[in-house]
Amino acid sequence: MKSYPENFAKLVESLEKIPSVGRKSAMRLAYFLAFEDKFSALQVAHNIECCVHELCVCEECGGITNQAVCEICLDSTRNNGELCIVANPREIFLLEDSGEFFGKYFVLDSLEKLDLEQLERSIAKNQIKEIIFAFSPSLGSDSVMLYLEDKLEHFGLCFTKIAQGVPTGVSLENVDQLSIIRALQSRIKI
Repeated sequence: MKSYPENFAKLVESLEKIPSVGRKSAMRLAYFLAFEDKFSALQVAHNIECCVHELCVCEECGGITNQAVCEICLDSTRNNGELCIVANPREIFLLEDSGEFFGKYFVLDSLEKLDLEQLERSIAKNQIKEIIFAFSPSLGSDSVMLYLEDKLEHFGLCFTKIAQGVPTGVSLENVDQLSIIRALQSRIKI
């Protein structure tokens, strides 16, 4: 980018580092922020700075928060006996946006990072009766679910996983083989 001003080139390079933002999108965003809406650009910069300095990981569930323990973990009305295990903190936001889950969460980035004692404390503290796995379908996810079922069997829990299969509005020709298999195995009577 030799023909661009250095600051503009650096902005484009920074934006390109964002997942799913390619070179053309980075150029459009950089131009918009630098020339078309400078006020929004300053707001974005301020909000990014605040997030970088103020957000942390919840000590209990591993979710994203701006305090030691997140609002979900502190909310006593969410003690319904359900614990949803997710693969990363972003997925908590997705599930919360659905408005369908009213239990607690536990983030499991990987088995290597699993603090089994912390998970067991959360199960006991929140009187969990059901573990809901909200993982993307894969053999690795299945292995993690089987491993946790084995390690937690002494609690006498019910283990479930979110339904998987063909998404709404998607043609079968655009669905992967594993999703088709899961959809056929999990079919329901109408």
